[in-house]
Amino acid sequence: MGINRPCKRGNKRKVMKFKANVWKFNLKTLIIVMIAGLSFSSNAITLQQKRRLEKKRKQARLERAQQKKAENKKEKEEEKALYSKSLLTGEFTSWGLDPERKNSSIRLSQAWQKFKKKKDVIVAVIDTGIDPNHPFLADNLYIPNANASKKAFGVDFSKHKVSKFTPIDTHGHGTHVSGIIKSVFPDVKILTLKYYSLNASGQDNLNSTIEALRYAVKANVDIINYSGGGPESSREELQILKEAEKKGILVIAAAGNEGANIDIKEHKYFPASYGLKNMVNVTAHDQSVKLLSSSNYGRKTVDISAPGYRIKSSIPHGRAGYLTGTSQATAFVSGVAALIKANFPELSATQIRSILRESASKDLKLMGKTSTGGKLNASAALELATSRYENIREVAMAKKKQAKKKKLINTPSKQGPGKIIYRDVSAKK
Repeated sequence: MGINRPCKRGNKRKVMKFKANVWKFNLKTLIIVMIAGLSFSSNAITLQQKRRLEKKRKQARLERAQQKKAENKKEKEEEKALYSKSLLTGEFTSWGLDPERKNSSIRLSQAWQKFKKKKDVIVAVIDTGIDPNHPFLADNLYIPNANASKKAFGVDFSKHKVSKFTPIDTHGHGTHVSGIIKSVFPDVKILTLKYYSLNASGQDNLNSTIEALRYAVKANVDIINYSGGGPESSREELQILKEAEKKGILVIAAAGNEGANIDIKEHKYFPASYGLKNMVNVTAHDQSVKLLSSSNYGRKTVDISAPGYRIKSSIPHGRAGYLTGTSQATAFVSGVAALIKANFPELSATQIRSILRESASKDLKLMGKTSTGGKLNASAALELATSRYENIREVAMAKKKQAKKKKLINTPSKQGPGKIIYRDVSAKK
């Protein structure tokens, strides 16, 4: 009767179909959106990872560039260095100079990079003589007012000398000590003064030592290396060493090899125990920076430790050999002292002594054994010497400027007698 029910149902069915399509569309859209979201998230993570990776790569490139720059700087410094690094591991050198042994060596490689030679330095080696023909030492021989030769290469003060100006080393000790000094400072001038004779008495050798010391002081050498000594003091020896102190000559002395505390009166060892301000007294340590059981020590008397165990150096007949003791340690300190003096000629003996002491590398194993509780550090010594020299130079320049100003103030006026004229800012014209 006019009602088209199927149409209504049909319309309803169409509506339902439309809703179903909408639901299907929404589900499909949701899936697409979710996939897109996951894809976006994945892309975002990938981008973040890429950024992190790029940052790491950039940092790595920067580090490599900095490392390369540091290496180039080091190479340039080594090129500028007066002495080749290869000399530190040569035929006649020991672990005491080895740059790989940063803890126990004297750190000479870094010192050489800082070093600039300003003057020749003469070290008098009072010992058993020298092998003048040794290839490692032939160019370092020195005698006052003449050129060293096979007929004259030092002075022999020993009891049984053959010729006064040919102090031949028949023992080996003096050649070995001289080789260590030269290994530290390749351009050192060595004045060989022989005091020791195997067949002489202790008193004879002491008398010869005194003669050698007197000659060194008269020659006005820069440094005296005395790798010897004994339990007896000598008024004459002390008097000469005091004269050396007045003249500004630095004396490097061995602490001795009795394994004793030379602070104690019964164990005193001379000349180390004289206690002069121009003396540096040296004990010895091994590759582990352990004091040698044979080395003398003393918290008050001994200043510093240096390498002294199985030290390789030159020995007679052009050979290399090993010796152990405070004698060898003393030679290392003499070499560094000569290096400082050559670079900073203005520094006095007491100033160099102070530098050697203050620059010593502290070590627990040496505490209580030396007054510094440390071992020789050539690099730190040169660095400290540089700062000290700059201060000294500034003070000297200031004094010079002040003296010049004072001279100008006191210069007589052409108009009248010489008197200081002060400008009165309140004076009227």
